[in-house]
Formats: sequence, C-alpha cells, structure tokens
Amino acid sequence: MCRNITILRGLEPAADDTEVEAAARQYVRKVTGITHPTDRTREAFERAVAEVAHITQHLLDDLPERRQPPKTVPPLRRPEVQARIAAREAAAAS
Repeated sequence: MCRNITILRGLEPAADDTEVEAAARQYVRKVTGITHPTDRTREAFERAVAEVAHITQHLLDDLPERRQPPKTVPPLRRPEVQARIAAREAAAAS
C-alpha cells in the first residue's frame, strides 16, 4: 500500500499520462483498500482510476506554475523503478 501520494505539479518535464495514471491508481488503492481488483471490483476500480486521472490532469493544467520544483523525484522517474518496469515488461514479452 502506498505511503504518500506522488507530487506531480511542477515536474520538469511536466507529468506525463503514465505518471498521472499511476498517481490516480495509487489514490484509488488508498481510499478503497483494494490493491488487487477482483472480477467483482475491477470495473468500478478502473473507472475510478480513469476519472481521477482525468480530473487530476485538468487540475494540473489549471494551476499556476510552482515557484520551486518538488523536493523528491517521483517514483516512475527513479532509475531503480525504471529498471524494475523494464525487467517486468521483458519477462512478459518472453
């Protein structure tokens, strides 16, 4: 389960769709307590993720620029996380 919601505002370059979707998924997991949706919960869970991602993107677009960038690097931009994602995708492609 996530500890903190990722700060996306003020990133350079700006947060992309993958980062916005990951933050939305993190939020929905946190508020629902569902980490692995089942057949019964998957549709509602994924719809919530899509809606939260959509409104998050609107919010980021509408807010003024930050005066200072976030103090931490978002997880999806960390080299060790990128390596894990690449390894998982390579294993799935095999």
